[in-house]
Amino acid sequence: MTVTTNRQRRQRRRHRVRSKVSGTADRPRLSVYRSNKGVFAQLIDDVDGRTVAAANWIEPELRELGRTEQAKKAGELLAERAKKAGVERCVFDRSGYRYHGRVKALAEGAREGGLEF
Repeated sequence: MTVTTNRQRRQRRRHRVRSKVSGTADRPRLSVYRSNKGVFAQLIDDVDGRTVAAANWIEPELRELGRTEQAKKAGELLAERAKKAGVERCVFDRSGYRYHGRVKALAEGAREGGLEF
């Protein structure tokens, strides 16, 4: 019997979702990556293969915050940068993570910042 790890299960969920979710120029994909130290998020136009806007925990205004507050602030920052790039709607790609904790906080922060999913 083969034993799958948590990482392998997440990758399987991630690939399953990515086969159905794709970003366009007018509605890019909001991709989330969650590490142990922080969270990374970017808006991706899959048609052109470019990143429209990005935010991550390494930025100075986010670095001193706790993990959940950091994720929420990153979502707000990403929404602000998306507005400057002319994006108001996006598709949410949670990358196989549960919609809970930091991933949920990032999504709520982006919604509060003005992005529409």
